[in-house]
Amino acid sequence: MGTGTELKDKRKYEQGDDIRLVDWNVYARTDKLHIKRFEEEKNLTTHIIIDYSKSMNFGKKHTKFDYGSMIGIGFAYLALKNNDRFEFSTFSDDLNLVKARRGVKQLASIVDYFNKLKIKGSSKFEENMTQYRKSIKSKSMVVIISDFLFDIDEIKNGIYNFKNHDLKVIQVLDKEEKDLNIEGDVKLKDSESDTVLRTYVSKKLRLEYLEELDDHSAEIQELVQSMGGKFYTATTHDDIFDVFHHLFA
Repeated sequence: MGTGTELKDKRKYEQGDDIRLVDWNVYARTDKLHIKRFEEEKNLTTHIIIDYSKSMNFGKKHTKFDYGSMIGIGFAYLALKNNDRFEFSTFSDDLNLVKARRGVKQLASIVDYFNKLKIKGSSKFEENMTQYRKSIKSKSMVVIISDFLFDIDEIKNGIYNFKNHDLKVIQVLDKEEKDLNIEGDVKLKDSESDTVLRTYVSKKLRLEYLEELDDHSAEIQELVQSMGGKFYTATTHDDIFDVFHHLFA
């Protein structure tokens, strides 16, 4: 079978599994597909997927991308501690895949990759997540890090690709986005389209914005939790350890 490892148990067949590993004896008895599970497969791969679209290039203390990258590195470190593999990917209007790896040297190469990465484009979330799902061959931990400031239906359709996995979804916002402590005449720039809008931010408009943002985040949280996953909204001012405490508490 190409595993070279000891057979341990079986699990239900999932789309994309190697058909050569189907236990046909079990199928003959139960009429259900099961996969032979080897010791190597018991070590989960952690898939870390980070948004690098232009909207992530915003922040006072840290940019959202820098902060999200630190969270991603934290997950990779935890995978190393468990002797598990990790795989980093970044997405905007395209998807960049990095092969699953083990070892501290590989973690250092990921840090170097982030330092050289150029923020660009806008998020094609659903398209990229659907594409990424095809690269996952067995049950894994999937970590998605983004500001999620785009269409809720696209978010839902994208996240739903990972319904059969251990899912961690982290929304990263700058404190200024989260609180919107501005009023009066302002210029607002869309970082992904570079469009500049001059407007007047009243107290009422600010409250409406905050309510819509809370509702948007709540919808994502509800979906993730319905799939058995964990969701957390962090700001770039938050302690990184608080994020992990919430996700693993």
